[in-house]
Amino acid sequence: MTSLLPDPGPPRTLAVSNFVYTIGSGLYLTAGVLYFTEDRHLPAAQVGLGLGIAGLFSLLVGIAAGHLADRIGARGVYMAALGVQALATACFVLVDGFWPFVAVVAAALGAKGAGNAARSPLIRHYGGVRPQAFRAYLRAVTNIGISLGAVLAGWAVQVGTHSAYQVLVIGNTVAFVASAALLLLLPPVAPLRPAADGPRWIALRDRPYLALTFLDGVMAIQFKVLTVAVPLWLVAATTAPHWLISGTMLLNTVIVIAFQVRASRNVATPTAGAVVYRRSGVAFFLACVIISLSAGLPAWAAAALLLTAVIVHTIGELWHSAAGFEISFALAPQHATGQYLGVFGLGAGLAEAVGPALLISLCITWGRPGWYVVGALFVLAGLAAPFAVRWAQRQHPATPGQRTETPSPGRLGEPALDGTGPRSAEEPAV
Repeated sequence: MTSLLPDPGPPRTLAVSNFVYTIGSGLYLTAGVLYFTEDRHLPAAQVGLGLGIAGLFSLLVGIAAGHLADRIGARGVYMAALGVQALATACFVLVDGFWPFVAVVAAALGAKGAGNAARSPLIRHYGGVRPQAFRAYLRAVTNIGISLGAVLAGWAVQVGTHSAYQVLVIGNTVAFVASAALLLLLPPVAPLRPAADGPRWIALRDRPYLALTFLDGVMAIQFKVLTVAVPLWLVAATTAPHWLISGTMLLNTVIVIAFQVRASRNVATPTAGAVVYRRSGVAFFLACVIISLSAGLPAWAAAALLLTAVIVHTIGELWHSAAGFEISFALAPQHATGQYLGVFGLGAGLAEAVGPALLISLCITWGRPGWYVVGALFVLAGLAAPFAVRWAQRQHPATPGQRTETPSPGRLGEPALDGTGPRSAEEPAV
């Protein structure tokens, strides 16, 4: 088991804290909506509206928290965000109407966005010469934790009693508290000095970076393809067995766990990230086409096409994530990592807010042509990424933290990139 972990010290502490946190996230992602509709008896429409309001609120919090992490220290801000998220989650048991629901969910999602932004300087500081690869490692860990949380949540949903749902909320809260407590073992990171005579909110003035944030947000709609569009399409338009919904998610999760670090191995410059963005757009388009062809076929043929589409889509997902890790870190100045990564999170946040409605209206309501439109959207975003990266490199040719060469293997702080764990005692990963 130790071969699957970063070496002892801050990288392993971050990885273990992240693992514990994502078990709690898996509990909520799997059964959170059902908890509010089945146990708190809120109408599904109100739950959807409340989650949308909370999601928009979290977008604003992330940028401010990232800036605060840069200025006063990332560890303290990250721990505070986890504490607020734990407290807000515990308050789920008190929800008895729409507005209390909006208040606690907005607090929880806002704290989540703040934590994600505040964690970025820690990743950069303790990730060695390849913090992007360390981030890829953490994504694999995230999928493992979420999978375990999903199994535990499945028990609560299957039992379906008030007590079972309460255990789910308590378990979620405990995971967040434990994740924060583990960070006490992490040495604090000194606050970063802002650039002299520069504007405070430099990320919001960086137009090339904002353009890349938007393009990544368009690409991030792909995360909702397997969780929203495919399940609805499978039930409404195909004869494939319904249990295949779980099968598609399991297949996606296993591939990500096994290959995310490997997929990030050669994405070591912004230029390489731009090329991989383009590849991911093509992969998403092919997956959309294959999914659309599954309608009207015998069950076995529909199932085979859907599983093939999931494999192709997940390859695109690996590339998309690797490109996002590289570009978001490499083009962010060292002294404003939290602020820049908070801004970059806006893209994924907007995809979270508009993705489900867009996919349902195009792919489910419109049908097969809608899949082609969505696929074309991914291709266009991928094709635009290299132009945006070149724009960023022209405007900031000497951006602190931007690498122009690929680090040599085995250097201090570089994690193993072959999916097998640390290469030597010097390697961390996220």
